[in-house]
Amino acid sequence: MSIRTLRSLIAAALLSASLAQAAVTVGDVPFAPQQTVQQRALELNGAGLRTRLGFKVYAMGLYLRAPLADAGAILADKGEKRIRIVLIRDLEAKQFGDALQTGLEKNHDTAALSALKPSTDALLAALAAVGEVKAGTEIVLDRLGSGATRLLVDAKQQGEDIADTAFYPALLRIWLGERPADSDLREALLKKPQ
Repeated sequence: MSIRTLRSLIAAALLSASLAQAAVTVGDVPFAPQQTVQQRALELNGAGLRTRLGFKVYAMGLYLRAPLADAGAILADKGEKRIRIVLIRDLEAKQFGDALQTGLEKNHDTAALSALKPSTDALLAALAAVGEVKAGTEIVLDRLGSGATRLLVDAKQQGEDIADTAFYPALLRIWLGERPADSDLREALLKKPQ
């Protein structure tokens, strides 16, 4: 193999690698291939759109330590995670919180909801304190190494970390559970972008 051919192959490989690391765009919202939670690099597992009655509501990306295509495995994984949501429509933060509450109710029985109530109330209060969330607002839900849940709105922490380790998997069920908020979004979150 000549030097020239070898250089061409290396250049092609480097170009392919850089394209694979490019941001994924969903609904005009870019999702970086990696994000960091507590110094842990996470990979974009999947990204998609939440639509309701034909309207685009938000773009969402799910970041994990390593790609997983099985919802059960994602829910069981105890490592750091990130849900990144960017609103496409203006909403009241309470509307967004009410949608989260509905998603929890659809995917949990009465006993589980009762156990989650203190954590749910804390999250909803932190969201309500934000007020109105305009199109372009970024809402991030992180699962920390301790298992706690942290809410950030436009990169600013809202409320205290929620210590209940059962809460983050409960939130994930809103999008990955048996009755997801949007089945097309569920499928997109479980499929690593190409």
